Amino acid sequence: METLEEREWRRRAEAHERRVDAWVGPHLRRRQERETHPVEDFLFSYYSFRPAKLRRWHPGAGVVLLGAEGLGAEYVDVEGGQRLDTESLLDKRLAMVEWTARLLGATAGRTGQFGCFGMHEWAMVYRTDAVRHARQPLRMAPKEIAAVVEARGVRCSHFDAFRFFTEAARPLNVLEPTRERQAEMEQPGCLHANMDLYKWAYKLSPLVPSELIADCFALAREIREVDMRASPYDLGALGYRPIPIETVAGRTEYAALQRGFAERAAPLRGRLLGVCEELMAIDAPA
Repeated sequence: METLEEREWRRRAEAHERRVDAWVGPHLRRRQERETHPVEDFLFSYYSFRPAKLRRWHPGAGVVLLGAEGLGAEYVDVEGGQRLDTESLLDKRLAMVEWTARLLGATAGRTGQFGCFGMHEWAMVYRTDAVRHARQPLRMAPKEIAAVVEARGVRCSHFDAFRFFTEAARPLNVLEPTRERQAEMEQPGCLHANMDLYKWAYKLSPLVPSELIADCFALAREIREVDMRASPYDLGALGYRPIPIETVAGRTEYAALQRGFAERAAPLRGRLLGVCEELMAIDAPA
């Protein structure tokens, strides 16, 4: 059982809050003014972790916070302070921990694929008038978008991207991702699989250290920007230069960024998998 002196854990908690406030503050101001941002607000609207929960610091399992008291129902008193009630939390979360470990391990064990070129976003606006970000203009006419999709094809392995494809676009995908086959199909080159590290981290909160959750959020935020820059939307008014994946230069740029994200996601995936393995070891019978 690790112990943290009160001065140290309070320093870490305050540093985490300052870091997260840089993301949460602008989002809350926009929400109050009933404004939306297709990049900066996505992680708060698509994912279910509330800003207040993202902001609250937890040390993770197996850490005694010396001098702590009154930290809430998720904590128990121990000699000299408090720690997370890991045993009680695992009673409710063990199945999720095991499922997450299987997904992370399977994804990490595969070779990254970098030939999708972000066509999932194009498939979400293919031959439809009901686009998801209706306030943002498109870079091309609908017929031109359809021509790009049909010429390039779609090779998306991520179910939570595929499920937003238009009905007309789904048959064009060479893969058939499903929720049940998620652990079989996810691969470490996928932007959405790497963005989802944030989701898997916060779903196990407070058992996961908050710094790791914030690290995953920070990467997901950068990935979202590239995701939208490579989409058919024109975000020039918001200061984003497009990545024109309909061109050779654009596809080359996208693949290079995709590889960079995969390299940066790998240690985060490893850290999160390590947390899962430690939690499963706690619950394992002696």
